[in-house]
Amino acid sequence: MPEKKNAGNVRLDRFLSNQLAISRNDAKELIKKRLVTVNGETAKLFDMKISPETDIVASEGNNVVYREHIYIMLNKPAGVVCATKDRLSDTVLELIPPELRRSGLFPAGRLDKDTTGFVLITDDGGFAHDILSPKKHVEKRYFAVLEKPAQAGDVKAFADGLVIDGGEKCLPAKLELTENPREVFITLHEGMFHQVKRMAEAVGNKVVSLKRVSIGKLNLDENLAEGQCREIMHKEFEKIYAKT
Repeated sequence: MPEKKNAGNVRLDRFLSNQLAISRNDAKELIKKRLVTVNGETAKLFDMKISPETDIVASEGNNVVYREHIYIMLNKPAGVVCATKDRLSDTVLELIPPELRRSGLFPAGRLDKDTTGFVLITDDGGFAHDILSPKKHVEKRYFAVLEKPAQAGDVKAFADGLVIDGGEKCLPAKLELTENPREVFITLHEGMFHQVKRMAEAVGNKVVSLKRVSIGKLNLDENLAEGQCREIMHKEFEKIYAKT
């Protein structure tokens, strides 16, 4: 997990707004109604300074657990877009339950609207940059169903680095064949627009369905149904950065 920084002292209303994913006005309303306590004492001032790492804050009787950042594993269903806002379609953020919501959440990387599987949602911009940068070599592994059987020669073509439409050269990728020649696993170290689909087309094939199954060596939790999510635990972070 990225190194935790000292939070310093912050305003109570700002703390509540950030940690509970509510507006600053809603946070002030909770304080005004005497529904917030700090170290067991009823809070009366919106702008009182607290230490998130040492003070115990409760809202409506429930402790507000401080997290500098949050990291969420979502099993994205088809038809949902990887965006913070969209006028036409549901977004991945709309699938986050209230207890995990907070301000500043965004998907760290995108899946196409019709692609399913592992989306990592966070409010940590530095971490997101790390896992998306090709220089960090964080793997993203996909399970793909193809229109036609994959060929043995495709494995070498992927490993050599395909040139896709538009003349873009892909980094070397791994294509794994299975007993069913139309079902393959593809591992990338980058994320160009529609990359897996364009790579399949470069070898004369077409992707019928696509699912991201892992980031680094952290696999999508098989207990998560499509549309469900959970927080990523501290011990799982070393798997994200693990290399083959």
